[in-house]
Amino acid sequence: MYNFKTENELKNFISNNIISTSEAAEILNCSRQYINQLVKENKLIPVKKINYITLFLKSDIEARFK
Repeated sequence: MYNFKTENELKNFISNNIISTSEAAEILNCSRQYINQLVKENKLIPVKKINYITLFLKSDIEARFK
């Protein structure tokens, strides 16, 4: 589990490790629609989903790329 001592550490982590659907699609070299399909099939689990915004851990996306 992650443990942050300061708010700045948390912000830095989010900035470097949380990505959007568009960024995930760019890393995987695929479409946003394909990312959404993977989410629907539970092959990719978002960190948070709010209306039309879906966020992922960058490490989950990179692991899928390998």
